[in-house]
Amino acid sequence: MTRFSRRFRYSRWDGTQQIDQLDAEQILDAIADDVLADGDLTRALQRLFRWGSDRPDAPFPGMRDLLERVRQRRQQELSRYNLGSVLDDLNRQLDDIIATERQGIQRRLAESRDRLARQQARQRGETQPAGGEPAADAGSGEEEPYDEALHELLERLAARKQAYLDALPPDPAGRIKSLTDYEFMEPAAREKFQQLLASLQQQMLQQTFQGLQQAIQNMTPEDLANLRAMLHELNQMLEERQRGGQPDFERFMHKYGHYFGQNVQSLDELLDYLARQMAAMQSLLDSMTPQMRQQLRDALDAALQDPGIRQELAQLAQNLGQLMPDNPHVKSYQFTGGEELTLKQAMRLMEHLREMQEIEAQLESVRDWRDLQRVDLDRVRELFGDQLAAEMDQLRQLTRLLEDAGYIQRTRRGYELTPRGVRKIGQKALREIFQHLKKDRFGQHQLDRTGRGGEPSDDSKPYEFGDPFLLNLSKTVMNAVYREGPGSPVRLQPDDFEVYRSELMTQSSTVLMVDMSRSMLYNGCFLAAKKVALALDSLIRSQFPRDNLYIVGFSYVATELKPATLPHITWDEYNYGTNMQHGFMLARQLLARHRGGNKQIIVITDGEPTAYFDGEQVRFSYPPTYQTFQETLKEVARCTREQIVINTFMLERSPYMAGFVSEMARINKGRAFFATPDHLGEYILLDYVANKRIRLR
Repeated sequence: MTRFSRRFRYSRWDGTQQIDQLDAEQILDAIADDVLADGDLTRALQRLFRWGSDRPDAPFPGMRDLLERVRQRRQQELSRYNLGSVLDDLNRQLDDIIATERQGIQRRLAESRDRLARQQARQRGETQPAGGEPAADAGSGEEEPYDEALHELLERLAARKQAYLDALPPDPAGRIKSLTDYEFMEPAAREKFQQLLASLQQQMLQQTFQGLQQAIQNMTPEDLANLRAMLHELNQMLEERQRGGQPDFERFMHKYGHYFGQNVQSLDELLDYLARQMAAMQSLLDSMTPQMRQQLRDALDAALQDPGIRQELAQLAQNLGQLMPDNPHVKSYQFTGGEELTLKQAMRLMEHLREMQEIEAQLESVRDWRDLQRVDLDRVRELFGDQLAAEMDQLRQLTRLLEDAGYIQRTRRGYELTPRGVRKIGQKALREIFQHLKKDRFGQHQLDRTGRGGEPSDDSKPYEFGDPFLLNLSKTVMNAVYREGPGSPVRLQPDDFEVYRSELMTQSSTVLMVDMSRSMLYNGCFLAAKKVALALDSLIRSQFPRDNLYIVGFSYVATELKPATLPHITWDEYNYGTNMQHGFMLARQLLARHRGGNKQIIVITDGEPTAYFDGEQVRFSYPPTYQTFQETLKEVARCTREQIVINTFMLERSPYMAGFVSEMARINKGRAFFATPDHLGEYILLDYVANKRIRLR
């Protein structure tokens, strides 16, 4: 059989990978370490929202990544196009119009010469003109008389036209003005020029008035008069606003509202509407060099042939400039690319860039997933594509997914983990620890007793008197077949029987004592200790449900911690001291609730005891005093008398610590390990599991 292997390559998220939809468990895994680090779920969610995750199993971008991609996308547009090509395109269209007219003139002259030659041939009685061209088909009818005087008149007219075209100004505005007064001889050239004028007029007027759907040259005199009247009354209304008056906006909109769309409900909204509509053209002009800007402005003015409308539009621009001196929708851009644009494409690009910048401004103000609800994802999808919109939607749903899965809940204090969420974080911590276990690093220790019961394993052995009769039927039958050979019936003998081996289980009661003093945070040990506590809780709940686990935190004093509060506990920032004596005392009281089984205390600390109870008063001293050690060792002796084993995991080495732990091990016969925070969980959990199972031989 051919075997195929698959390779997976992981890399940091860079915006090019295809990302699957996240689920609640992946989100909880991504924030688990942050929750454990400072105990604040809301802050962990905010960090995830801001920075995302680069976990190989669930990478996804945060808000900063998405905002950077939005900026990069806008920059790509700026580095793609060349605004100078707008005038180049306008000049090319004018060149084409002029060339078409010249060709038309030459064709008319050639047709005139041919007609004159045919006329002269007929007068001489010839059937074919001297030039060799065939005469007109007799069946097509006789041509009208055409003499040399008419041809000479046409030649003079053509010469004047050619001279006029030769004398056209070089700039587009000058050529448009001159061609406006020119009578074209070629209909195709005339049509092209009218289309160019219509296009320029539409770019000017439709950017201001949505309801203007036809070019000015196609308007009836009544339509033009109505447009002029609207512009005049609009300017009057804006000038009255400048004087501090109250113009009749309702009357104006009742009469001319079809020019402005459906959503304008006040004069301020109308001003904003006009500012938005006119922003694209102004942004285009502002993004050009002064020379290009003047040429385009003059060309547009030249295309707008109605002097009344041209004057009213100029006045409108002036009034808006006075009412809104800083139009927030106008932006100038620095283009560095080489791709060419038409004027129509450039206007669309200005709108596109403005909308991109508005989305960017919205995203810059986003602080968490609640602010993201205000962002229009449909617009994001149109401007930046499905991928970015989908990733933004993931961030928007962070808390909803966790709430729906039952991992977090909203309270008056904000978001908090539910018991299910705490268990899930514990399972993650347990998973991480066991993924890195290497058995050759750790020593086993002997048990002085075993517990009750047994669970079958996958191995089997010959049956012996007293074994649980967990029959391995297939091996039993095969033993008989091997002994007697093939055939039936199969006769079993006592030596053929095999039974599954079993594992005897020990039952334990454990207190995990976690140092919560300041030094645990400063040495980077506190997060590791919390993860171990959660992992032990998860291990016992899932694999040893009959066992008992208590967690005691100690600093200036000791206190019992409930598993549900583990993700949120933090180091004691208000009091100094490592009161190990009180921790042993409280642990002994908790273990006294259980009569049988193994009892143990697991201590995680980075320093020797520096505080103890003297009566009802806590005494603190650093360096620790002889009395501090003695009072703590008295509690160790009491634990020993109650058959409680103390195992200590030291996260720092010092002479004081080494001496104290050595004396504690001598009294209790427990063990001491030196561990680093990144391997702390491996030592403790392997020891706990080793203490739970023994193979029967």
